[in-house]
Amino acid sequence: MTLPTPLSGVNQPLKGILLIVTATALFSSHDALSKYLSGLYPVVMVVWARYLVHTLLMAGIFLPQSGLRVLRSKRPLLQILRAVCLLGSGLFFTYGLLFIPLAENTAVNFLAPLLVAALSGPLLGEKVTRGQWVAVICGFIGVVVIIHPGGELFTPAVLLPMAAALCFSCYQILTRKLSLYDSPTTSNFFAGLFNALVMSALVPFFWQTPTLIHGLEMLALGSLGMTAHLLLTQSFRLAAPALLAPFSYCQIVFSGILGWLLFNHTPDFTTRIGIAIICVSGLAAALQQRRKATA
Repeated sequence: MTLPTPLSGVNQPLKGILLIVTATALFSSHDALSKYLSGLYPVVMVVWARYLVHTLLMAGIFLPQSGLRVLRSKRPLLQILRAVCLLGSGLFFTYGLLFIPLAENTAVNFLAPLLVAALSGPLLGEKVTRGQWVAVICGFIGVVVIIHPGGELFTPAVLLPMAAALCFSCYQILTRKLSLYDSPTTSNFFAGLFNALVMSALVPFFWQTPTLIHGLEMLALGSLGMTAHLLLTQSFRLAAPALLAPFSYCQIVFSGILGWLLFNHTPDFTTRIGIAIICVSGLAAALQQRRKATA
């Protein structure tokens, strides 16, 4: 997810909410499919298929309209760094799915908005309020509750979704910075193409020929991700980000439902409390950001 900016004239909140909820359902389906395929094929291969299909779909949509101009960036080195952060987030998150249940992995990854709030001070020069720091600390308390000592998740593997959240927060900060220089289309296409090329160079070392069904599922993986991103972008054209932010946490709910239906896992009571703390902390941080923007 990128950090959208408020748009003037947005006046279709119900459509915006419907689109972002649909996008979160597709993101959860994408993650569930990633978890399933990662149990059968190397993670590198799964992530490669996701980026390759995503990039080919974007090329089919945008290249006929803009040609190679879509790749022209005023800050190419920052674009490469942003792409690397996105790739790191995807790899850490997908590796995490091998060891961490879907809902818990997703919830820990939702530390990213809190880390953005914490890092926006030193990296962007923005003032971080006391309320935002409280939200960040509470978010980490939520993670501690999820991985409480003696619990199933009290293993080094929980560092994987935490690393994914850190990478994704850096990706979001770079997205905000690059929005001053390049269009969202350029940034998204650049990152997709760069990561597809990197993973294409790595995948021969991990290659396992997929079955026809699994090959189609890999195509579906990229299609789900691409469609979810398009719906997410469109939702912010129809409604204000402050209104839509709470609905992004539907992804944790959908992930919990899919984890139960597909993998027969239900978070225990303590884990549900930790997830709730992260959600509330994220919403509080978003509210603080809204107040800063309107102050």
